[in-house]
Amino acid sequence: MKIYAIRIFVTQWQEACNFYGELLGLPERYRNDEFGWAEYDLEGPCLGLERCAADDQESLSYVGRFVGVSLMVDDIQSTYRSLQDKGVPFDGPPEKQTWGGTLAFCRDPDGNVLTLIDAG
Repeated sequence: MKIYAIRIFVTQWQEACNFYGELLGLPERYRNDEFGWAEYDLEGPCLGLERCAADDQESLSYVGRFVGVSLMVDDIQSTYRSLQDKGVPFDGPPEKQTWGGTLAFCRDPDGNVLTLIDAG
């Protein structure tokens, strides 16, 4: 077995697709607006966006939280500045960790928290 997709649940479909595709610059490899599913290439498994139905309380409970997705970047300081200039909200500036890497936390339009990591 291998990982196919890491799912992130969203309610703001168009905004989320723009965020992951345009603002983060992840290559879109599939998108079906009618079904509410999009895939963004992570050079292996994909990041899958799943639109929640307004009456699906279980799926809605997964929206707007820390999703546990860490995206490796080459230069966290320049990535942080570039994304901030595009309007991507961050919880704070990148912070060096005791183990040597640097982390920054940004939020998608639904408030889902993603981690950017520079292992330094």
